[in-house]
Amino acid sequence: MAKNTQPVLKRCRTLGVTPAAMGYAKSSKKNPGGQRRAKKSEYAMQLNEKQKVKFVYGILEKQFHAYYEKAARAEGNTGEVLLSLIERRLDNVVYRLGFANTRRQARQLVNHGHFTVNGKRVNIPSYMVRVGDVVAVCEKSAQNAFYKKLKEDDAFIAAPKWLDRDKNTLQGKVLALPARDDIDFEIAEHLIVELYSK
Repeated sequence: MAKNTQPVLKRCRTLGVTPAAMGYAKSSKKNPGGQRRAKKSEYAMQLNEKQKVKFVYGILEKQFHAYYEKAARAEGNTGEVLLSLIERRLDNVVYRLGFANTRRQARQLVNHGHFTVNGKRVNIPSYMVRVGDVVAVCEKSAQNAFYKKLKEDDAFIAAPKWLDRDKNTLQGKVLALPARDDIDFEIAEHLIVELYSK
């Protein structure tokens, strides 16, 4: 399985993503917004937006393009449908529920089989959750020091409104499909649609 091993903070600077969007508390002092002096071409701006989304969610090109094609066939705004599809990935849901510190960590935890969806163990990070699905930490994994600490931790991150989380039982439920305003970082999705529709 291919994975992105680029330094996170350096890549954040290049793409203009805040480290907080990646789940990192550190802020980059040098060039925090990733702004370059040279004016970018239209293609460069479109490519940058695509790379930004791929980097934040940890998706490679082939899979990202498949999400785009699925979004293009669906009803509604293609860019918003694309972001909604990506937001519904199991690794992202685990991160958004606060069961992992970063999306990268969430992906690894899902890969190692620490989560169940509706009572069945799922170890596929790209698994698409649906409305009504219950995502929970496996019983065996709940005994892990990381999750014990999570239960006791007062600084538990608030889940987005499309998810409902029970801190005490370490499980969350998908209440609705994610909307455009649920995305936790700045993105101009219309540029991605323009790039792929050329």
